This record gives sequence, C-alpha cells and structure tokens, in this order.
Amino acid sequence: MTTPTAAPALSARERLLDAAAELFYQEGVHVGVDALCRAAGISKRSMYLHFDSKDEVVAASLRRKATDYTNALLPPDDERPARERILHVFHALEQIAEDPQYRGCPYVSAAMELKSPRHPASEVARHQKDRLTAFFQREAERGHAHDPALLARQLTVVFDGSGAWGVVQARGLDGLATSTAQTLLDAAGLRAD
Repeated sequence: MTTPTAAPALSARERLLDAAAELFYQEGVHVGVDALCRAAGISKRSMYLHFDSKDEVVAASLRRKATDYTNALLPPDDERPARERILHVFHALEQIAEDPQYRGCPYVSAAMELKSPRHPASEVARHQKDRLTAFFQREAERGHAHDPALLARQLTVVFDGSGAWGVVQARGLDGLATSTAQTLLDAAGLRAD
C-alpha cells in the first residue's frame, strides 16, 4: 500500500509572491509591506532577504503570474484560422470578466496605479502587453489583414478597454469585446476561412 505524498511546502519567497499577486490584484499595489508579509505568513526580514524593495515584489509577482494569465487567454497551438484564434482571446476575456472577483487586467491595473513607466512592474506590464500585441500581429499576418501591425494595436486597445469597462460598470461584457473585435477584423479584411 502506498501513501499519498504531500505536495512540497512553498518557500517563503513563493508564499510572498502568491500573496502579493492576490493582494495587489484585489486591493491594489498600494498594499503595505506589513499586510503583505502577514498574508504570506512571513516576516519583513524574510521579505527583504529575497527582495530589495516592495517595488521588486510587485514586479516579480506580475512576472510570476504571466504564464498562467497568458495561457488562460491565448488559444492552444492549433490549425484554426487566424480570425478564430484571435476571437478566442476575446471569448476568454468575456468568460474571465464574468467572475465576481474580476478586477480587470492585472497588468493594466498595476501600471495605471503606479503611474511611472520606469517602475519595474510597469516594465513587466508593458512586456506582457507587447506579447499580446505580438500574438495579434502574428495571427493578423497569417490571416492576410490589410495592416497587421495596426490591427494588432487596435485589438490590444479593445482588449484593455473592454476589461476596464467591465470593472467600471461592475458587470460582465455581454459579448461587447468579441463583437468589437469582430468589427475590427472585418474592417481589416480578416475573414473567416
């Protein structure tokens, strides 16, 4: 008979980053170090052994969740038409926005709150947004859009604006993000294959 093995305990650094991601998303990056350490179950001394500043914690927590966030939005690698792959992102956004705990894109939220484009977390946010725009551009090129770079930027604006609208209105998107993206795809000549 084998006994189930317990999952390895998270390190203090991992607990801190997980707590930071949750607190910063739900309450904002202004959350103090004391509250952050309390939520992570670590001392401030332990935090400063791993990071030189709270700013570094904010950036590292955003960086840590980037892969999961991207995977929740982007389609798997498959052979679907480019239009369908782009719309997948907007369908995923619409589903995520239905969650009562939805507070918008964590990267936009952090950058807007920080106000400084040079803050390390703003740089992480910009990188994440650049990755989304690059995905849209690759698909737009694959789908023979008239101006793939312009379409990619427009789609990113619709994505971010839709998330912000959902937060401000405190409601789901009701197909608004997807239908707006479809209008842009039509105008760019990206038809269903």
